Amino acid sequence: MIEEKVVIEQKLLCKLYVIIDPASSPSYSPLELAEMAVQGGADFIQLRDKKNKTRIFLETASRISEICKNVKIPFIVNDRTDIALLSDAAGVHLGNEDLPIKEARKILGGKKIIGGTANSLEKALELEKQGADYIGFGHIFPTQSKIKNTPPVGVEKLKEMVKLLHTPIIAIGGIDQSNLEQVLTAAPYGIAVIHAVCGSENPEKAARDLKEKLWL
Repeated sequence: MIEEKVVIEQKLLCKLYVIIDPASSPSYSPLELAEMAVQGGADFIQLRDKKNKTRIFLETASRISEICKNVKIPFIVNDRTDIALLSDAAGVHLGNEDLPIKEARKILGGKKIIGGTANSLEKALELEKQGADYIGFGHIFPTQSKIKNTPPVGVEKLKEMVKLLHTPIIAIGGIDQSNLEQVLTAAPYGIAVIHAVCGSENPEKAARDLKEKLWL
């Protein structure tokens, strides 16, 4: 198990983690967003699609998977372990209502990346115990991407997570150019953005501008 973990961690290249959602951009398709995010320096692409049917989700995921393979960065599918498997993605990101990590691991195998979502220390510790390869922690700030039932956790809580956990922490939620420096004081493993890139008039430039400010 330890040897498998080492292999997985070597595949984690996340510094700028761009989440693509068809609902996040009225101007560009998911494929266009993926191309522009990659050109802008994204280190990790995730596809989240809660709108389209499974067939469309799979077709889009398969094409973005190829885009990411061409530049040798990981492609992650949100929620859907089956789509991750069929599109030959690098892994899957699981929410609180998705498959448990243990079950997803049975499907994907030991060398795929499996991430989880947490907004509290208790949940983050649970994911670490379950063997998550990274933890998306947030929302750090108010966010436009989805309705939240809990208040933002803030930067101080992020700092606590980074200090206490061994699992790489990806900060997520309302992060953009205006608050990026605050987030970096916590030294997370990376940052995840949706609107800051996909909602921009020029996603490639938006990704590049964020990447240039990262300390990694």
